[in-house]
Amino acid sequence: MDRPPVFHYDLGSPYAWLAAERVERVLPVRPVWRPILLGAVFQAVGRGSWGVTDRREAGMREVERRAAEYGLPPVRWPDPWPPNGLHAMRAATLAERIGCGRELALAAFRLAFTEGADLGDPEVIRLAAARASADDADAIVAGIAGQDVKDELRDNTAAAVELGVIGVPTLAVGERLFWGDDRLEEAAAACG
Repeated sequence: MDRPPVFHYDLGSPYAWLAAERVERVLPVRPVWRPILLGAVFQAVGRGSWGVTDRREAGMREVERRAAEYGLPPVRWPDPWPPNGLHAMRAATLAERIGCGRELALAAFRLAFTEGADLGDPEVIRLAAARASADDADAIVAGIAGQDVKDELRDNTAAAVELGVIGVPTLAVGERLFWGDDRLEEAAAACG
């Protein structure tokens, strides 16, 4: 394999959280963490979130079942969910650039899905940034308004759509895409 796998995620996705908690244990190599805007992906591919359909309750119970099966803490759903996570995704993009993207993503996922925090709240973003890198928390929060960060997140998302990503989590291993937290083992086998 010439390049590391790429883990595409959006912080508002509970399935991306499930994958984020396991991806580095399951894959034989550490992936690149790539924040993308799931709403923009949905818009580009003509899909929508199950979280705003009549499948919402069943989907939430499935996430809770999988979290328990994976040995994760009980899910505490944020209110509102799905959140307006645009600023959180910009923070993840900036954190990736400065070297703490994985840490910020895990902190934000855990705040959202194990503590029930709203990722649309700027103070929750600050807390995630502080948990990821106390030295850079203020710079991350201040930097999310930068046009370069907005452009980078937009470019990440466009590149993911061009690659064929239709949802998150998606792992790109070489030319192959593995969509869903339940496909990590299959992605790991493809890394070999």
